[in-house]
Amino acid sequence: MKTLVIRQIDFMGKRRIAFVLSGLLILLSIASLLFQQLNLGLDFTGGTLVEVRYGVAPSLDAVRQTLEAAEFRDVSVQTFGASNEVLIRLQQAFDAEVGDRVVELLRAEGDAVELVRAEFVGAQVGEQLRDQSGLGLLVALGIVMLYVAFRFQYKFAIGALLALMHDVIVVVGVFSLFQLEFDLTVLAALLAVIGYSLNDTIVVYDRIRETIRTSRIDDMPAIFNEAINLTLARTLATSGTTLLVLLALLVLGGDMIHYFSIALILGIVIGTFSSIYVAAALLLVVKLERKDLIPPKKEADEEEEELP
Repeated sequence: MKTLVIRQIDFMGKRRIAFVLSGLLILLSIASLLFQQLNLGLDFTGGTLVEVRYGVAPSLDAVRQTLEAAEFRDVSVQTFGASNEVLIRLQQAFDAEVGDRVVELLRAEGDAVELVRAEFVGAQVGEQLRDQSGLGLLVALGIVMLYVAFRFQYKFAIGALLALMHDVIVVVGVFSLFQLEFDLTVLAALLAVIGYSLNDTIVVYDRIRETIRTSRIDDMPAIFNEAINLTLARTLATSGTTLLVLLALLVLGGDMIHYFSIALILGIVIGTFSSIYVAAALLLVVKLERKDLIPPKKEADEEEEELP
């Protein structure tokens, strides 16, 4: 009878290469955010909303291309209720004639189009709310750090916090670098990325802690490799099935959740990487040792002798 042999991958042996890669990604992301900044959507900048009704359901791509050809900026097109009702969002100042101009352009393509409404859309997220969101994010990261420190040990908390910051910075940096539209759905995706990445990190940390307690060796890189290899099947299964769903949303979900899906896909890939090469590998940098989790035997014996 053959014994099933689980291949042991030397993750920690490649940690320095991973640190360099993570450092480059963070530097590139920060540079892009400083010099190129984010391509903010209407939720942040405000603009114009036009609702039209077609005789028959139109092609949303064709509507978008028609308006972009007429030099309308940052056009967002989606169905609104019925398939023949279309909601158009334009990142430009509102004027009374913009609805009529849009309808004329669409009618010129030979379609029967009726204007339902045209109105100004104010920015849903102003400077005050952005500041509050940033403060809320810092508070959330602080609570995460306290939770991990309480459940594991303060060195684990450092790794988890840096891993979460790494994930958020890189995802936002990709949106800035490629000038993908950053709106409220992407902001919601970032919060989901934090939760997913933290869950993945906790699973890896829990296995590392248990392996340290049960192992009879003091070679921390070897212990970490064993723990990560034991969680690898679970990580690949979870990430793989989640990515399949997100890819379906990206392809079939339409314009409304397009960038939401991209943000989550990026977050899962980067979060899986950071759970191993940021959260776990940083424990070696902060010199996690067995005595951090298991008190030395001498100290335990001395405490017992002091008891009456």
